[in-house]
Amino acid sequence: MGKDENTCATLRAEIAATEAQLARLKRDLVSAEDRAVANSESTSPAANRNKGQNGSESPWPLLQEEYGRYGRQMIVSQVGLPGQLKLRSAKVLLVGAGGLGCPAAQYLAGAGVGTLGLIDGDTVEISNLHRQVLHRSRNVGKYKVDSAIESLRELNPLVTYIPHRTHLTPDAAPSIFNEYDIILDCTDNPATRYLISDTAVLLGKPLVSASALRTEGQLMVLNYPPRPPGDKDGGPCYRCVFPKPPPADSVVSCADGGIMGPVVGTMGVLQALEAIKVITAPDVDALNQTPHQDPPALHIFSAYSNPLFRTIRLRSRRINCAVCSASATVSLDTIKSGSTDYIFFCGSASLPSLLGPEERLSPQEYRERHPQVVHGELEQAHSRPHTIIDVRDQAQFGICNLTDSVNIPISKILASMPTPTNERLQGDYSGSQPPSWLPPDLTSDSNDPIYVVCRLGNDSQIAVKKMKDLGLDRNGQRFIGDIRGGFRAWREQIDPEWPEY
Repeated sequence: MGKDENTCATLRAEIAATEAQLARLKRDLVSAEDRAVANSESTSPAANRNKGQNGSESPWPLLQEEYGRYGRQMIVSQVGLPGQLKLRSAKVLLVGAGGLGCPAAQYLAGAGVGTLGLIDGDTVEISNLHRQVLHRSRNVGKYKVDSAIESLRELNPLVTYIPHRTHLTPDAAPSIFNEYDIILDCTDNPATRYLISDTAVLLGKPLVSASALRTEGQLMVLNYPPRPPGDKDGGPCYRCVFPKPPPADSVVSCADGGIMGPVVGTMGVLQALEAIKVITAPDVDALNQTPHQDPPALHIFSAYSNPLFRTIRLRSRRINCAVCSASATVSLDTIKSGSTDYIFFCGSASLPSLLGPEERLSPQEYRERHPQVVHGELEQAHSRPHTIIDVRDQAQFGICNLTDSVNIPISKILASMPTPTNERLQGDYSGSQPPSWLPPDLTSDSNDPIYVVCRLGNDSQIAVKKMKDLGLDRNGQRFIGDIRGGFRAWREQIDPEWPEY
């Protein structure tokens, strides 16, 4: 075993060194590509749009290639040549190059938007590829914006692409947004959504916002028409629709809740469509009247419902909105200075530990106490009887689970949790029925320990607290605790072949 362990350690070190070298090479490639693009801009078709074959001024406003590319679009009456010229002059910023940003960017580039900016500080991961359709397997580890632009240039080289390889921050947002005409919010966390909306309103930029989780999505066009704070004719902002953020511990990410690729793709395509509608809308007439447009609305998509779409009419701007009302308290100065604290406003996304150290075991400590459960196989025939409860949902439990573990989804525990009575707190259910999710053998006289496990070690803590509230620990006579770090830690400490999803 000692020789094998040394071999494994050597291989891991070589892999780490190779990955570090690959990361350096990718960074060098990005710099070289940027220089190449800068050097070629002066000779690109986009830089000489209205030049004829002999270098003279062309009588036609578009290149011959552009007529060929966009002809099917231009013959649509809502677009026409004027709309195509507006698209070519437009500068659109997509905040996020993930599940929403990828399809939105594809269709905006295909439609001939003149300048596309993409801002994202993340790199491509293999778990992104089922839904983030601009990225390729060969680009795993590369900045998402660079991977996306690589694909977009193959789709349409006439567009100018601007990468912003960073996460959006309050101090940088105003200067970046100021260079664009319309913003697309393609992010997945509340704090950034409020930052994007506030900055867009204060700079007078229309905003197309979308979200998606599991099999459902939402879409809104905000701050349209864009008007200064206090102007009642302006469209509502994100704060008008959601004046208070959801509780931090209720926010579920795609990594935790899951997502179907076509669902987030549908919402991204609709974002592109709404952006095109805003860009190609008829101009304001001589009396400075706003052209006819649809009232603000929240569009809700549900893949497994009939009908697929529902629309909820939104109210106009709130009279007490913190950013777009006459009594606004949020300004560009408060954003850039950090006085408007979005993390504090939305709450911390990291859950505090609900249990004491004596109530939590690492996977290694659990294995030392009960060594029989390893990747679904019995390693030792005799071990102290115990129960292990897996509180992931049924779909995740079906992907991988420990032998003899009991699946009780945390959603079922929270949905059917009764208020504990004195009898329940003593572990006595003689005068009432136990919760429907509770297996009968757990309410018996046995003091065998109970361990709770989940994916990351958060839901398991909640379940342990609920079980103790019901008195299942019999005033400390029975151990009830969770496996710290969940199955992510299990993979690291016990079984490296445990599926990582």
